[in-house]
Order: sequence, then C-alpha cells, then structure tokens
Amino acid sequence: MKFFDYANTAPKLFTTTIVNLLAAIHEHKGKQDLLIEAKSDLVSSLLDIAKIQSTGASNKIEGIITTEARLKEIVRQKATPRSRSEKEIAGYRDVLTTIHENYDYITPRANMILQLHRNLYAYSPSPIGGSYKNADNIIQETDAKGNKRVRFQPLSAFETPEAMQSLCDTFIEEVNRGEIDPLLLIPMFILDFLCIHPFNDGNGRMSRLLTLLLLYRSGYIVGKYISIEMLIEKTKDTYYDTLQQSGAGWHESENDYLPFVEYYLGIVLNAYREFSSRVELLMAKGLSKTDRVRAVIENKVGKITKKEIMDLCPDISQTTVEKVLSDLVKQGAILKIGDGRYTQYAYNRF
Repeated sequence: MKFFDYANTAPKLFTTTIVNLLAAIHEHKGKQDLLIEAKSDLVSSLLDIAKIQSTGASNKIEGIITTEARLKEIVRQKATPRSRSEKEIAGYRDVLTTIHENYDYITPRANMILQLHRNLYAYSPSPIGGSYKNADNIIQETDAKGNKRVRFQPLSAFETPEAMQSLCDTFIEEVNRGEIDPLLLIPMFILDFLCIHPFNDGNGRMSRLLTLLLLYRSGYIVGKYISIEMLIEKTKDTYYDTLQQSGAGWHESENDYLPFVEYYLGIVLNAYREFSSRVELLMAKGLSKTDRVRAVIENKVGKITKKEIMDLCPDISQTTVEKVLSDLVKQGAILKIGDGRYTQYAYNRF
C-alpha cells in the first residue's frame, strides 16, 4: 500500500525561494481580501471571463477544443453541446460552477472526488465517469518523429482505491492539524493525485479542479477572478517538466516535491499579481476607452494580442478595441506586429 507522510516531508520544503513565495502570496491575499470587500461590484466583472478562460484552458491542455464563440456560449449555458469535446467542456463548466458556489461544503474525500469526476462526464455517453480506472495506465509522450516513450508509470488499478483513500485522509488530517501551511500541502496533494492517476481519463482536468477546490477551502480564492488553468496552460512545458522531476522515485517514496511545489506556488502568485493589475484597470474606468487600451499595452512587458486586451477590459466591445488599436497604430503610439490571427501589439517606447 502507498503511504503519504506530509508531516515529515513538508518541513523539508522550506527553501529560501519557497519562503519568499509563501510570504508574497500571503501579502497579496490580504490585499485581495480588502479589495473584494471594498470593491465587490467592481471585481465581479472578472468572474465571467475567468470562468470562460478556465474552462477553455484546462480542456485545451488535454486537446479538447472548440471555437472561441462556442466556448463562450457553452460556458454561459446559451448553447447545447454538440460534439464530444463540447460535452466534456460542458461537464467541466458544471463542476467548476459547483466548486465556485459550494467549496465550503465539499470535503476532499475519495467518494467526493468520484462524484466530481462523474459530473465531469455528465454529458458524455462514456461509462467511465465516477469510477476509478479498471486497467493499469501509463503516461507517455510522443516526440517530433512520432516516437513514444513512457514518461511515468502510475499506480496500478488494483492499488488505486486504497491509495486515494490514504491520500485524502492524510491531507485532511494535516490540514486539520494546522501545523503546515496549506499552500505547501495542496501542490503535494495534487502531485500525488497525478502520480496515482486514478481515472481512465480526466486526471489532468480533475487535478486542476481539485487545485481550485483546495485553494478556495483554505481562503485563497484568486482562481475565481483570474484563471489559474490559463496560467498553467501558458506554461505547460514547465508544468510537465516539474511534474516529471517531482515524480521521479515516487513509487519508492524517494521523490522530491520541491520542483512541483515551487512551480505551483509561482502560478498562484502570478494569479494574485494579475488580479491586482486587472483591478487597477477596472478602477481606471474614469479614463477614456482609448486611454485604457493604451495603458494596457503600455504596462505590458513585450507584445500583447487583441484577445488579451479584451480579456483585461471585458466591458469594452471588440469593435471598439479594434478601432482604438487602429487609431493608436496610425498615431505611432503603438506598434503592430504580424498580420491576421497572429497580430500582436507593443507600446512604441522610442
């Protein structure tokens, strides 16, 4: 049987980098709590766009995609899912909504995780939803030449139910003891969940949903306003690399959680920083729409796309953003880079 020993393992993670990350996250959390309390109407506008981005990005990592227009319609429940991909997107939307609205009442026990997995496949004819894997599986990758290699060998199907029970019991026990920062326990739990790989399909998406659930239950609700899934999708190469590093020696309980924990804390801190930036833009609504779009580009280090600008200014229509961009390019205030769907913009600092 696989055992988990967070009480003795977590204290070994207190490197200078980890301590600095934890301190920064705690500081940002305090600021966010104050902003949400003082500007609740203002920050509520971030909820819808974050939900769309989270649903799209988490599924995109697994190759489950649809058009941007269809994604928005499905997440907003204005369209019925048609394809297999759209049905899985709808399932993710529903589980995400359940977590957003009920996280205080969802204890991360094994039976509850099975229920969430069942709901993930609520629109799919596949019978796998809500059941652990019935055969051993492997995590493999394919290189540019089509050659496949095993990246990781998860726990066997036979061992999975007991391991999941042990994992959840250990996590809950350590959270209740209150001696280890939950920000350390959460990525450790997620790593172990992924190494068990308990389901035939949906492990990656479930890991990201569980990340939000556990963060929310510990008071870190930034994922409701900024898509943590999108931040992971943008850095998925690093995500997979740290997962592999921290998974080495896992079966023998000799693995090093540090690379994966450090990566995950970096994602959470990035989300808090993004939240602060977006709130600043929302509080600048007294500016003209042209000045707000210009400020977004000016404050961006490097290039930015039209979609990213629209995500940061959800109250400004696409038509208006396009007109402002065109005017700013003509004025020489910003630079246009590329054409068509690959067009990006940068502030003209010269």
